[in-house]
Amino acid sequence: MRSPRSMVLGGLVFLDSLSLLELGGLFNGDLYCPDHLSVEETEWVQANVEQPLLHSDMPESVELNYPGWMQPMLQEVLGDQLTVAMAALNAEASVDLRVNTLKATRQQVMASLRKEEMEPVPTPLSADGVRLNKRGALTAMQAFRDGWFEIQDEGSQLVAEMVKARPGEMGIDFCAGAGGKTLALSARMENRGRILACDIAAARLKQMTPRLGRAGVSIVKTRILKSERDSYLKQHIASADWVLLDVPCSSTGLWRRSPDLKRRTSQRELEEVTKQQRQIADNAARLVKPGGRLVYATCSILRQENEDQVDRFLATHPEFSAQPVNLPTAKDATAPYLRLFPHQHETDGFFGAVLVKRGA
Repeated sequence: MRSPRSMVLGGLVFLDSLSLLELGGLFNGDLYCPDHLSVEETEWVQANVEQPLLHSDMPESVELNYPGWMQPMLQEVLGDQLTVAMAALNAEASVDLRVNTLKATRQQVMASLRKEEMEPVPTPLSADGVRLNKRGALTAMQAFRDGWFEIQDEGSQLVAEMVKARPGEMGIDFCAGAGGKTLALSARMENRGRILACDIAAARLKQMTPRLGRAGVSIVKTRILKSERDSYLKQHIASADWVLLDVPCSSTGLWRRSPDLKRRTSQRELEEVTKQQRQIADNAARLVKPGGRLVYATCSILRQENEDQVDRFLATHPEFSAQPVNLPTAKDATAPYLRLFPHQHETDGFFGAVLVKRGA
């Protein structure tokens, strides 16, 4: 019979490969320990302790732990890298930090982390990133309270870098959420210029306010939108040097951080979110001034949410053209899009495209 106890026991046998003797030390009936194994449980362990978890008849989607209906989509993107890519998306994610260059240097942040014995190392791709080889109570650190750093995956940092925001510009973070990329963009702009941070999720957007104060950022104005067609946006038509669209998506690139997303996303939900992505891009395009940049990004690895969306947008908005991303992660200087994968870059999965509006 399936029960929480039996599931834990199965995990210890099949995943952790514990012997009957080791299990007996855990299931000992002591305070805070589970009761002794029953006769039936002992017999089951003896019969299965050396059995392999994986079976030759398992579908690939079960063996590699991803939704079976996504098989063609994942195969299209990953090809013969599917197995190694899924292994990386099933592994534990790293803890990455972004140094707030308005207040500290990477050297200062790393020195403060070493004092806490967290074993920091520079991230290989982001110039402002730090990766921890040992976890700790980051938010309790004085350096965190003083706004020296934010917790942010290196891939997310690179998406913000892709915008190439400059001091004095006017930019719009159209799907700003809790503000991780808004903060990174503010630092890139040296806290000079203007950023309008918008979102339809009021609760998430409100989380940005204390983060802005801690980081010492004063150029951001937040705005809760009713939809991507909110009438408030009319006053900003053709006004932005750049617009960042970190659009809602299936979040397939975040599976190593939130494995439950694999089972929470259905085919119908994917169809709905791709429709929403199209609507957001179409409405945000009018905010970009001539010569400005529309930066489309997702934390998905599926073509349906990435290249296919960009191709559709360019076909219906001939005033825009794709510009090479030109970041250290690009395979060559003319790579049209940013593509990040855990198995290749040790980041979350991300996609990004820079679309430039024809100038006057």
